[in-house]
Amino acid sequence: MKRVSLTQYLVEEQRLHQNINAELRLLIEVVARACKRISYSVSKGALGEVLGSAETENIQGEVQKKLDVISNEILLEANEWGGHLAAMASEEMETIRQIPSRYPKGEFLLLFDPLDGSSNIDVNVSIGTIFSVLKAPEGMTQPTEQDFLQPGTAQVAAGYAVYGPQTMLVLTTGNGVHCFTLDREMGSWVLTQSDMQIPVSTKEFAINMSNKRHWHPPVQRYVDELLAGSTGPRGKDFNMRWIASMVADVHRILNRGGVFMYPADLRDPQSPGKLRLMYEANPMAMIVEQAGGAATDGQGRIMDIPPTKLHQRVPVFLGSKEEVAVVTGYHQG
Repeated sequence: MKRVSLTQYLVEEQRLHQNINAELRLLIEVVARACKRISYSVSKGALGEVLGSAETENIQGEVQKKLDVISNEILLEANEWGGHLAAMASEEMETIRQIPSRYPKGEFLLLFDPLDGSSNIDVNVSIGTIFSVLKAPEGMTQPTEQDFLQPGTAQVAAGYAVYGPQTMLVLTTGNGVHCFTLDREMGSWVLTQSDMQIPVSTKEFAINMSNKRHWHPPVQRYVDELLAGSTGPRGKDFNMRWIASMVADVHRILNRGGVFMYPADLRDPQSPGKLRLMYEANPMAMIVEQAGGAATDGQGRIMDIPPTKLHQRVPVFLGSKEEVAVVTGYHQG
């Protein structure tokens, strides 16, 4: 079987679809190289003295792990000098990161969650990196936060790396979803799955059941029906899976179907949800839709939501189309 590298895939994709210019190709390759470095740091664990808390908080008020900080720095340093970016934004930082004036600026904006699933770091469970690419607005000179507030439909590329038994990079540039596996001996990303498709139907769901008492009625109703199994209104038995890393849960759904849910709940009526629209929900929604799935906030399509803040939060329901339609219908009805 012929091995296709990430670079070869991107070049051939440009020839076929004319949707990846040289600057976007460079950007994706640099992000992939940064993910490779993060993977090496993750794999060192205690040997690399990267486990445990950094004893700092991010803009979300969450205590950062050492690897959160390390991963954020790796992505910033890798992307600031190449000339392909106008600015960056990270879930770990309060505002956008300008490209230093000594470097040329490009036409793209990069957003990322440097290390998703931080609670899994110290127990050696899969974690990942999520990223989203937008075009800088026409005529923009000095980037501002406002320039990043584009709906998910404006994304030109999205992807994630999952650091598990294998390190994988899942990518879409608007023509399907493709998976690359890191060949550690060669140091290269190799195409291992093309045109990934999420099954329309499923018997698996992913949600943090410990929050059940806080959920709104539509989610309570939906999950109760799943738990009722073959004797309930759905007429079939469901299995629950929950890894507490969005990357790992979505990767499972991409490969064998399922529905992932992180709803808003009653603990903080002012908060519309926990997951971040720009760093998590939008890129994952693009990937899921490109793989034939669906992604909503319970009311409508996630990628149609007009962003109002850089760190905006939303409820998330994504995965196999049939189940996303059911739980969304309960919210709408």
